[in-house]
Amino acid sequence: MVAWLYKWLPIFFGCHCMDSRSFHYRNTRFPICARCTGELVGILAAAMLFAFVHPGVLWSALLLVPLVIDGGVQALTRYESNNGKRLVTGILFGYGLVNLFLLTTAATFRWGVEMGNRLH
Repeated sequence: MVAWLYKWLPIFFGCHCMDSRSFHYRNTRFPICARCTGELVGILAAAMLFAFVHPGVLWSALLLVPLVIDGGVQALTRYESNNGKRLVTGILFGYGLVNLFLLTTAATFRWGVEMGNRLH
């Protein structure tokens, strides 16, 4: 199972797996970097909590902004983020992204049902 995670998680996330940007446990690097680890945590949290509580479309979209800013500034300048910030922005992004996906999927389903009902 562990070998599978180390092979497929980086592919699924498109992760660079840089050692300096990854968490380590007992001298072993996580299979994905800190930001992707945060995204995974956010994705799983949103999927588990959506039926009980979820922010609306605007708040979900706003949750994407911190990662875009942190990653964008880091890519365009000499600024170097740290793994704590990468984890937090990743969690927010993953949570917001899955919420947006599920909200739009639910809205599309409701729209389809309404259109179907009008045909009768």
